[in-house]
Amino acid sequence: MIDIKNITKSFDSLQVLKGIDLHINKGEVVSIVGPSGAGKTTLLQIIGTLDKPDTGTICIDGVDTSKLNQKQLATFRNKRLGFVFQFHQLLPEFTAIENIMIPAFIAGTKRSQAEQRAKELLQFLGLSERAHHKPNELSGGEKQRIAVARALMNNPAVVLADEPSGSLDSTNKKELHQLFFDLRDRFGQTFVIVTHDEELASLTDRTIKMRDGKLENLTATPSSQESPTAE
Repeated sequence: MIDIKNITKSFDSLQVLKGIDLHINKGEVVSIVGPSGAGKTTLLQIIGTLDKPDTGTICIDGVDTSKLNQKQLATFRNKRLGFVFQFHQLLPEFTAIENIMIPAFIAGTKRSQAEQRAKELLQFLGLSERAHHKPNELSGGEKQRIAVARALMNNPAVVLADEPSGSLDSTNKKELHQLFFDLRDRFGQTFVIVTHDEELASLTDRTIKMRDGKLENLTATPSSQESPTAE
């Protein structure tokens, strides 16, 4: 699903990524952990085609992203990748269902089709009754679940999450963590999650540890090595 080969990245004289090689299977829920400054978010942004590496290649679902021009990259991001951030980044002037539909509108999907898909996601997330509420009328946990629904709107192959539970209380964290696995089982997406949350990291199929721009070691549970969709 994701093949990363010899990725390096520097900002001026600071080398942030120092030759990253990594393979992530379809349907895996993978966490990336490490101290601040390890390069986790930079790697996630490069996987998400939001930034370009200095060297190396990334293939996602059979597509070599280095061969795409800016317009093609934008289309690829919109249709094949979903993003969840620490702070929900919902647009305050739009309702929950309108926020969810935004990626579909960017992709040129008809409103009727986009609305049907958004309603399906809201129902799956148990938020149907909140569809027409604006962000300031939603709880923190509800906002983040709406953000997850938005990430899933175009049925992406990969969902990338940067500290997705960082702004939530313990109860909402647990619900969000379980949601990732429920979504993987229901829709088959691959999840790559940057997190400082040890509880979330311990639940994922594989934990990737970074330090000083390098991968320290790769760990996985026996079940996830046999089948990336195993519990």
